[in-house]
Amino acid sequence: MISEGYNSKLKVLIACEESQTVTKAFLELGHDAYSCDILSCSGQLPQRHFQCDIFKVIKQRGGLLQSGHVINDNRPWDLMIAHPPCTYLSVSGARWYYHPDDWLLPNHMKRPHPKFPDRALHREQAVEFFFKLWEAPIRHIAIENPVGIMSTRLCPPHQKVHPFHFGDSARKNTCLWLKNLPLLQHTNVVDEGERTYFYSGRSQPKWYSDALINAKSTEERRTLRSKTFQGMAKAMAEQWAKSTQQLMAKVS
Repeated sequence: MISEGYNSKLKVLIACEESQTVTKAFLELGHDAYSCDILSCSGQLPQRHFQCDIFKVIKQRGGLLQSGHVINDNRPWDLMIAHPPCTYLSVSGARWYYHPDDWLLPNHMKRPHPKFPDRALHREQAVEFFFKLWEAPIRHIAIENPVGIMSTRLCPPHQKVHPFHFGDSARKNTCLWLKNLPLLQHTNVVDEGERTYFYSGRSQPKWYSDALINAKSTEERRTLRSKTFQGMAKAMAEQWAKSTQQLMAKVS
């Protein structure tokens, strides 16, 4: 059994990540990192992926990996970075909660949207999931999500960043809720990237509109839109691993 005392090699859990982008950034630094998602991993590292309930993995400090191997060293998780699904949390989906004919009415008088009558229930379930991640028994936690309801349900995000702060020419407003972790320091500020303009006069970041157009399914579209850019993943790994090591060394 590995001691629960300080160990410079961190045991890191990346929750709700099938791409393994952040997981790989920690692995490149030599840390013991694993992803977890209900989907199989697309990052080609099944030996580093739990395909099951994240809270089971947190409680057991490991479990059965997609590769068939088992992690049962009983060493606690040092750091968790979570990317909970944002479908029901983001402000961008607000128009789907109420009947389109009721937009002038007070919210308490509006009917549910006829196409999505259970959306309010799904939102409450998403909020509960977010809170469970935030309250997990792990000392160092970061949760990433777009601008949305958690700014009022939990607290305003501790930081908002974009991929262009970390070397990727793309705009994606990313909120970070941080527990015992510092704000991310910008590493390489570049241009905000191309935008796609529509006849209505509205525009979107090109990477986002491409995801909407090129995806072959709703699930693929959701996955592409929620991707973590390489520069931000690298910054998370380098900066938060270092700060977690420093704090753990102080209390060991």
